[in-house]
Amino acid sequence: MLVIPLQPVPSQVVGTQLSGQDCQISVYQKAFGLFLDLSVGGSLIVAGTICENLNRIVRSVYLGFGGDLAFVDTQGDSDPTFDGLGVRYFLVYLSATELPSG
Repeated sequence: MLVIPLQPVPSQVVGTQLSGQDCQISVYQKAFGLFLDLSVGGSLIVAGTICENLNRIVRSVYLGFGGDLAFVDTQGDSDPTFDGLGVRYFLVYLSATELPSG
């Protein structure tokens, strides 16, 4: 598991390498929650995905992303909001080998 550093701001874009994949992650707050877009090598993988505590974001192997992303609340079981990013809520990358099989 790898923590992807985020700042407690309403909208941000982070570029990072995850298991050899050139990723761009956009995280943004809307009125009804925190959302995430993920692109790999310039190709959009998921867009407008709601971010929930301990709920995987990509979920489907056929989308072509090796591994998955999830938010973790370190102080309870709330869904993330921008003001707690990097302090209470952490975005983590789970490699393909860390995911449950089946």
